[in-house]
Amino acid sequence: VQLVESGGGLVQPGGSLRLSCEASERSFSFNAMGWYRQGAGKQRELVADIANGGRTNYGESVTGRFTISRDNAKNMVYLQMNSLKPEDTAVYYCWMRTQVLSYWGQGTQVTVSS
Repeated sequence: VQLVESGGGLVQPGGSLRLSCEASERSFSFNAMGWYRQGAGKQRELVADIANGGRTNYGESVTGRFTISRDNAKNMVYLQMNSLKPEDTAVYYCWMRTQVLSYWGQGTQVTVSS
């Protein structure tokens, strides 16, 4: 299974971006989907995840600004990012998990700068 992210780029502080991630196999059933990020010189951290039933979980630094959603029919997960800050600059990784394995995307760069 391959995960392909899209939607990253350069945005000014206070702006918005929407990330998308699609799994190559629609026949798979993913228990959870989510997004992690890794800034330069930092450890990878959870941004948000969403369970199959829709329960969501957010990292403390993005709560209230980011919204995660998923489309089970398409095996896609989205991350709407609003009120972006320079400290949100990072490579964002898509993640999906079945009952047995976890899968990761290649990452998409998000840069917040004026």
